Amino acid sequence: MKTSAKSLIGALAASLAATGAAAQTAPANVEEVIVTGTRSAGRLVTDSPAPVDVISAETISARGAQELSRVLQMVAPSFNFPRTATGPSSTGIRAPTLRGLSPDQVLVLVNGKRGHGSSVINFNNVIGRGSVPIDLNAIPVSSIAKVEILRDGAAAQYGSDAIAGVINITLKSAPEGGEISIQGGQTSEGDGQNVAATYNQGFRLGEGGWLNFTAEVRSRNSTSRAAIDSRFGRVTNEHGDPDALDYIFAVNAAVPMGTAEVYGDAVYNRRKSISPGQYRAPTVSPVLFPNGFVPHIRVDLDDFGGTAGVRGALSGWSWDLSNTVGYNKAEFENNSVNTSLGNTSPKLFDAGGTRYFQDLINLQITRPFEVLSGANLAFGVEGRYEAYRIRRGEPNSFFGSGAQAFPGFNPPTPVDENREAFSAFADGELSLTSQIDLGAAVRYEHYSDFGDATVGKVSAFYRPAELIAFRATAATGFRAPSLQQTFFSTISSQQSGGVLVNVGTFAVDDPISRALGSQSLRPEKTDSLSAGIVLKPFPGLVISADLFRIDIDDRIVLSETLAGAAVTNVLRAAGVTNTSQVRFFNNAVDTRTEGYEITAEWRGQVGEAKLHATAAYMLVDTDITRQRANRVIPALPLLAPIAIDLLTKSQPQNKLTMSGRVEWRQWSASLDVTRYGPFRNIPVAAEQTFGAETVADFIVDFAPTENLRIGAGVINITNEHADKVADRALTQGGSLQYPEVGALGMNGREYFVRLTRRF
Repeated sequence: MKTSAKSLIGALAASLAATGAAAQTAPANVEEVIVTGTRSAGRLVTDSPAPVDVISAETISARGAQELSRVLQMVAPSFNFPRTATGPSSTGIRAPTLRGLSPDQVLVLVNGKRGHGSSVINFNNVIGRGSVPIDLNAIPVSSIAKVEILRDGAAAQYGSDAIAGVINITLKSAPEGGEISIQGGQTSEGDGQNVAATYNQGFRLGEGGWLNFTAEVRSRNSTSRAAIDSRFGRVTNEHGDPDALDYIFAVNAAVPMGTAEVYGDAVYNRRKSISPGQYRAPTVSPVLFPNGFVPHIRVDLDDFGGTAGVRGALSGWSWDLSNTVGYNKAEFENNSVNTSLGNTSPKLFDAGGTRYFQDLINLQITRPFEVLSGANLAFGVEGRYEAYRIRRGEPNSFFGSGAQAFPGFNPPTPVDENREAFSAFADGELSLTSQIDLGAAVRYEHYSDFGDATVGKVSAFYRPAELIAFRATAATGFRAPSLQQTFFSTISSQQSGGVLVNVGTFAVDDPISRALGSQSLRPEKTDSLSAGIVLKPFPGLVISADLFRIDIDDRIVLSETLAGAAVTNVLRAAGVTNTSQVRFFNNAVDTRTEGYEITAEWRGQVGEAKLHATAAYMLVDTDITRQRANRVIPALPLLAPIAIDLLTKSQPQNKLTMSGRVEWRQWSASLDVTRYGPFRNIPVAAEQTFGAETVADFIVDFAPTENLRIGAGVINITNEHADKVADRALTQGGSLQYPEVGALGMNGREYFVRLTRRF
C-alpha cells in the first residue's frame, strides 16, 4: 500500500484517540477487578503489582476474527500469533507466544485451573520450534466472559510453564439469556471462504444454580499465495491456511449445596484439518503422479479439558477442592506416495497418532486478615499425573524412505510414558498502609522423572497519590521438560538449504541421539525482574509503562539438524536408512529477554456517543548469553543460525496497537491499527531482515432492534503482506513467496458479514 494511504489510516486512528482524550463528559470506569496474579478478592487491575491486560467479552465479540488467538493479537501488546502455512504439527495447532518467548513458556488457565498441552509437538522450522503449545483456539470465543493476561513470571504462584506469563480464560456464567450468531467471509483473492455459527445460552439450575452452554461450528477453506513455479511455468504449490473444520462445545456450571457450592466446566473441540506439504516433481513418482503432486496431511484432533470441584467457607477460611483433566489426541493421515514401494505404493497412509493425558487434584485454602490495612494468606497442594503415547503408523507409511512429506510414526521402541508431580505453595499479600502493598509466594514441586524445584516471588506496589503508582516484582521460576520433548520420535521431510530431505527427530535417550551428543533434559530455570508505573491523570484514562528482564538458563530447544559423515555412520550402525539428518532435544542455550511495554486506555462519553480508545507499544529483544558445545562431537553444533534466529529474532521486535470504538444510538464502529516491527529469519539459505508492516481493520455494526445486530468488516484493509523471501528462487521454483514466521500471515485482505440475535 502507498505511504499516503498508510499515513491516512494512522491519522484516523490518532484522531480517534485524540478525540477520546479531549472529551471527558461522563467518563466511564476502566478499572477492572482481576483474579489473575492475586489471590486477594476484589483487587483492581490498576492496583496489581504486575501488569495485567483484561480483554472483555465485548472487546472479543467486536472483532472480526473467529479464533481467540487472532483477537488477542489485535488487542494485547505482547501477544503474537504466527500463522504457519505448512507442516501438520504447526498448522493443526497454531501456537501463540507472549513477550517473544516460546509457546510453552506461557501458562494457560481456564477458570483459574491449569490447562493441558497438546500431544502434537511443533517440529517444523517455524516459531515455537520444539515447543508443546496449548491450543487457545479450541475454546469458542462465544463462551468467554473475559481474558486476563498476566505479563509477568508467575511459576511460584501457578507452577511450571509460567515463565513469560499467564493467560486466564474465564467462561461465561450468566444464568439466563444468550445469543445466536452466524458469520461468513472470504479473502479478497476469492479463497479462504469461512463460516462460523455459534449458540450460547444460560439456564437456571434449582435455587441459585446456573449453567451456561456454548456450541460453535467453524469451517474455513484453504488459502494459497503460492506463485508460478519457474521450473514448470505453472502454480504447483499450496501455501497458506489449511482447510479446517471445528466442532466445539463448552459448559460452565455451579449449584449451591448447603454452605458449599459444587461447580464444573468442560470444553471439547473436534478439529479436522488438511495441510499441504511441498510440491513433489514428476520425477518423484512418474507413473502414479505424472504431473507431480502436493502431499496432503490430514490431522484429526480431539481436545477435551474440564474441571469438577466443590468450594465453600469455614471459620473465615475459603477452600476449593477440584479435579482437572485434560486430553489431546491427534491422528495423522497422509495422502502421498512411498517411492520405496514403487508403482504398487498406496496413495493414502495411516501415519499413526499421538496422545497426551493430564489429571490434577488441587486444594487451595485462603483467608483475609484484618492486619494493618489488610492481608491475605493462601496455600495449597496439587498432585498431577501425565501420560504420553505415540501410536505407530501402518508399515507402508514408514517402509524404506517412507511416505513423502510425512512418513508414519515408527519410534525404535514403543512410546507409552507417564510421570507424577507433587507441589505445595504459600502465597501472602499484606497492605502495610492504604498506599503500600507487599506480596510473597513460594512453591515447591517434585517430579518423578527429574527431581525437585523450589521457586519464589516477591512484589511491591506503592501509590503515593491517586493519580500515580509504582510497582515491581522479582521472581525465580522453572519449566519442567515435557514428556513430549523427552520421548518424541518421528521422521519428516524438511527443507535443508533449499532441498527436501528426510530428517529424523529422535528421543533424547535414543542410542542415535546419545551417540551424537544428547544428554538427559534438565528443567529450564529463570530469574525475572519487572518494574513499572501506573498513571491515572483524570477519570477514565489509565496509562501504564513496565520494564522487564527474563533470564532463562538451560533452555530446552530442538537441536540443529545434524548432517555429515559422522551422522551417516551413526545412522548406518543403527540400521536406519530412511533419513540422512538427525536432531534431538537438549538444554543448549541460556537466553536473556528484555524490553518494555506501554499501554493506555480511555473510556468516555460525548452526548449520546460512547467512546473507547486504547493504545499499546511493546519492544522486546532476546539474545543468547551462553551456548553449550556438543560434548560428544564438537564439530556438530547443537544450535546454529537457523535455529538461533527462530529462537531469538523471528518474531516482531516491536509492536504498536491502536484501537478506537464509537457507539452511537443503533450504530457502533471499530478501527484497529497494528504495526508489526521487523524480524529476522533464514527462510531458505540466506538470513534476511523483513521490514515492519502496518495493518488496519474496520468493523461496523447496526442494531435495527434491541436484540438484533448486523455487522460487516474488513480485516487488513491495507492488504499488507510480509516482504517476499529474497532467495526464494533457490527452492520450489520460487513459488513459496512469503516467510512462515513473523506475525502477519499471508492471506492479505479479508471481508466478513455477521448476524447476531440476542435473547
